[in-house]
Amino acid sequence: MIPIAIQVNGRGFSRHAEPRTHLGDFLRDELRLTGTHLGCEHGVCGACTVLVNGQPTRSCITFAVACEGQEVTTIEGYDDDAVMQRLRPAFTRHHALQCGFCTPGMLTTARDIVLRLPQADEARVRLELSGNLCRCTGYQGIVDAILDVLQQQRDTPDAQVEKLRHALGAPRTIAPRPATAPSQAQPLAVAAARQAAAESAASAEMAEVDPAAMAKAKAKGNAIEVHFDVPYPEDQVWKFMGDLPAVASCLPGATIDSYEGERVKGTIAIKFGPMSAAFAGAARLERDDAARRAVLRGAGQDSLSKSRTQGDITYRLEALTADSTRVHVDMIYALQGPLAQFSRSGLVKDFVRRMVADFGKQITRRLGGQTVVTDEPQPTVSVAGMMWSVLWNRFRGWFGKPPRASE
Repeated sequence: MIPIAIQVNGRGFSRHAEPRTHLGDFLRDELRLTGTHLGCEHGVCGACTVLVNGQPTRSCITFAVACEGQEVTTIEGYDDDAVMQRLRPAFTRHHALQCGFCTPGMLTTARDIVLRLPQADEARVRLELSGNLCRCTGYQGIVDAILDVLQQQRDTPDAQVEKLRHALGAPRTIAPRPATAPSQAQPLAVAAARQAAAESAASAEMAEVDPAAMAKAKAKGNAIEVHFDVPYPEDQVWKFMGDLPAVASCLPGATIDSYEGERVKGTIAIKFGPMSAAFAGAARLERDDAARRAVLRGAGQDSLSKSRTQGDITYRLEALTADSTRVHVDMIYALQGPLAQFSRSGLVKDFVRRMVADFGKQITRRLGGQTVVTDEPQPTVSVAGMMWSVLWNRFRGWFGKPPRASE
């Protein structure tokens, strides 16, 4: 048992907890704050969402001991909250709750939307709610309630709500939509994600990768080793891999906004099942011509979820024959914020393997003088297909035929 001191709903508590105890269980069992509901207990459904230092957090996959000295707000702590004073009656007016199981987490997320995105439209609200599941309402009433409160704040601003917004930082107004509607290959949610990323890309600065964070990520198993083969000579492939704009054109979802020498700024958009993200950031390329080895160090932030990522991508070339080259890719990554709650190691690794395999195909096309295929604007993975792939690879492993590293 480990002693922890924690602030919950403005009150200080000192308790003992096992290192493995999750925050949700601690709140319910130790503090008897049963308004926090536990559903899937895998960080997926959002019912257990609470605020930790003002940020929405999945309490079912957050360890209580990790919240030592932090400030936690549960659904019981909003009695004097100006946003909740508008949200709760709006949820009633628009019939935004039925069984009520998802409601504590849904209200917490709705509060975050009202504060962080004062000009959000229906598409943006739905995108923000994609991490909170409801089996009763069909979501329309929830969406209408949030839009109602946003409009109330625009029509009759509440000074307390504006103060809370100011405490989070200056609110960002969403830019008008482009005149052209998103294509079928680029659904509305992804278009909104790309648009939000474009707003912050211009001001994205290089965040130096933290070596300690990388060492911790590697120890946790956040490391991936894959490779792909290209039917071209090593010299030709190495020259191409030094052309950052050309390389970015082969990586699904990646765009470069500016580059100077070995430094580059841009965005990369991904879609993982129901989740979309667009990371804006910067990176630096370090090349060793003699060893035919390079390291891309970068960091970025998703403008929608405020999730942050940093990582090292090392690639080295191996000449298989005079006209064939193998590109080895080693990746170490760290992910923080709401999206980290979905970063199950096996699924992320399978996702990255598929993305790298597609990257290799695009490089082969580009070196052959063909047009890069851009039917999909971002890496997209079918969760059902991914799970089947993972199970199939394990089945093959049981019978003594391990999957190839490039798969």
